[in-house]
Amino acid sequence: MEHEQIESFLNEAVSADPGADEGLSRDELFGLYTSWCFLNQRKPVADSVLWAKLRERQINPDHNTLAMIGPAAADYILASAPAIT
Repeated sequence: MEHEQIESFLNEAVSADPGADEGLSRDELFGLYTSWCFLNQRKPVADSVLWAKLRERQINPDHNTLAMIGPAAADYILASAPAIT
């Protein structure tokens, strides 16, 4: 089940950007993942499990060229933005 969940997350919430100098940080990746889980009514796995599953797919959580896409990206960005008063 974790395999399918991570696969769906990768397909729906991130895109490879090979020309990028920097990809997503661990904080951004996990925040995006938890936003994706919330929107899809899935229970998030622990961060250590996510990192292991990413490594299985040859994705280094510390050095990648991933970019946020889709509704989870919008949710994460809005949730991370400071409140405007």
